[in-house]
Formats: sequence, C-alpha cells, structure tokens
Amino acid sequence: MSGPDYTLEEDAILRGARHVAGVDEVGRGPLAGPVTAAAVILDVRCIPDGLDDSKKLTPSRRALLAEAIMTRCDWAVAHASVEEIDRLNILRASHLAMCRALAGLRRRPCVALIDGNMLPRDLDLPGQAVVGGDARCLSIAAASIIAKVFRDRIMVDLAQQHPGYGWDVNAGYPTPAHRQALLDLGITPYHRRSFAPVHNILCKAEIASC
Repeated sequence: MSGPDYTLEEDAILRGARHVAGVDEVGRGPLAGPVTAAAVILDVRCIPDGLDDSKKLTPSRRALLAEAIMTRCDWAVAHASVEEIDRLNILRASHLAMCRALAGLRRRPCVALIDGNMLPRDLDLPGQAVVGGDARCLSIAAASIIAKVFRDRIMVDLAQQHPGYGWDVNAGYPTPAHRQALLDLGITPYHRRSFAPVHNILCKAEIASC
C-alpha cells in the first residue's frame, strides 16, 4: 500500500476550502499520561518529504520530520489531562484535545480532516472523519507525527519525576514491566484511574484496608 497523499486536501480545496487542517491524536491506550492531539495545515508548496503514519517511523525520523513541519507549516498541539480523561472518558477527552489543537492554529481552518470514524461533537467547523487517516492523508500524517513527538517528550519528563515505571520507554502503555511496576510501586497522580488495570489495583487496596 502506498503512503499518504494530498487527495483529501485537494478535494476540500476544490470545494472552496482555503485552509484544510489534518488532526490526529496519540495516547488513547496508555495507563498513564495525557492524551495529546495535533492539528496541521500544510503548505502545498513545501510539504516535507517522507510524511507517513508516525507509528511507521523511527523516533529519529519522527523528530526530524516534526522539526520540518514546525518550521514550514501552521501547527498546534494540545492535551487533555489525566483528570479530564477520568472525568469524561478517553474518547471524549481525545476529542477535547483535538478541538483545542484546532483552536490553537494561527489560521482558522475551513475544513478539518479528523483521523478516526467519528467527529468531535464540539467541533465548531466543517469536518470529515477519515478512517486510517494517518496512513491516507498527508496533513493527518503530519499531525500524527507532531502529537507523537510532543507526547513522548512529556512522558520522558514524567519518567524522571516518577522513576521505575519505564515511561521513557513505554510512553505509559501497559507493557508487562509497567504493569509490574504498578503492583510494586503503586499508582502515581499521572495514572488513569478509570482504566481497568489501575482501577483494579485501587479496588484491591480499598478492600484490603477494610
């Protein structure tokens, strides 16, 4: 399968859209840390070479492409906190981060191309849900790279504050080592209490204290 292209953006432009933003998020699955979203409006005259789904790129390649995107494009990154994830649920928190990222762009987009099968219910501009968008659409691929790079940096910083969980390596995802660290070290303020592995530990601790 070939990589992402500019077809969806061109279609929107042909329909009259002047600025088309791609939006993606990272961090739905981890047990710890925020969910992070990015929005990117590409300049068709200087699209960085090699844009692809961030999951297909090495960390060093992602970092280089993120720098190129930030230099050449209109971009913004935003987050929903652990507290918001636990209060809203992960889907709604992801959509909140997406809307915040769109609001952070210098130019208001005419259309937002959103990775996934659902548009945020609070989206205040025309949008198109694109299943597998980070592998199909260049602006969504660019957003996936920015979101991944920024969230990974956050998790590296948090790993220094809370050593032992391996967040600098696992980015908060539920690896066997992270799950074991939860049992050995306990739960931090950055763990998502609404997620089953964390919630179950809290329940066991509550039962044990009775």
